[in-house]
Amino acid sequence: MTEATSLTPVEPTESELLVVTGMSGAGRSTAANALEDHGWYVVENLPPQMLAMLTELVARTPQSMPKLAVVIDVRGKELFSDIKASLAGLRSAGVNYRVLFLDADDAVLVRRFEQGRRPHPLQGDGRILDGIAAEREVLKELKHSSDDVIDTTDLNVHALATKVTELFSESGPIVLRLNVMSFGFKYGLPADANYVADVRFIPNPHWVPALRPQTGLDEPVRDYVLAAQGAGDFIERYVNALVPVLDGYRRENKHYATIAVGCTGGKHRSVAVTEEIAQRLAQLPGVQVAAHHRDLGRE
Repeated sequence: MTEATSLTPVEPTESELLVVTGMSGAGRSTAANALEDHGWYVVENLPPQMLAMLTELVARTPQSMPKLAVVIDVRGKELFSDIKASLAGLRSAGVNYRVLFLDADDAVLVRRFEQGRRPHPLQGDGRILDGIAAEREVLKELKHSSDDVIDTTDLNVHALATKVTELFSESGPIVLRLNVMSFGFKYGLPADANYVADVRFIPNPHWVPALRPQTGLDEPVRDYVLAAQGAGDFIERYVNALVPVLDGYRRENKHYATIAVGCTGGKHRSVAVTEEIAQRLAQLPGVQVAAHHRDLGRE
């Protein structure tokens, strides 16, 4: 067994099972969130005795849940004592699984529990350190037999999420999913927008009779909007300004962002500009882009 620094990413198979466990306070929830962001179906706080049942369910329809991660903790000490037998049963049944164990120094775990003002699940009437010692005793064999061990002592939540991504995402570098949305200011700002651009400085095709019944998805309207003075310069500069922002999102393990582009009614200018911005952002590496038009079709 080696520490996580020497590990290689998982190669995807038809169906994968990952068991996530380790010391309380070492980052299981952060790891689970990172796995979910990369397409894993995550089941948290599963009693070990239910592993075989869940795996059998997945085996029947592997396409519905090709990547399953099960988070198991030590809160039910008696239940946890059966995990060795449960894993052995999976192996004998031909189930290919991998165990990820999260650990940290005792002093760091104590500090994390104190900051969260939560008792350790095994401390009972004793100190946090008593609970940690009891947990280490229960987990020592499992840690020794785990496939991957990540020491989170010196990792914050972002660094841990990045390490989990490197190990268990077949897509390599973190993919940032962008939703570029057009909208009409008269219908209100999008509540989930991370950035809002106002393109009402562009002449409104609404006042051109031949263009009024069309939308920004139609070529005559698109050409009219993009040929307007300042429109092309704005789009180019706006996309360039977003590049360092998107790089920062990746470093902070932010995987989703919404960029809203607004005009008066959300029919002409914002739609054409949204399509153009989305097309340019889609050319950036590690970015998946979808264009959405919130108010298109409103009267």
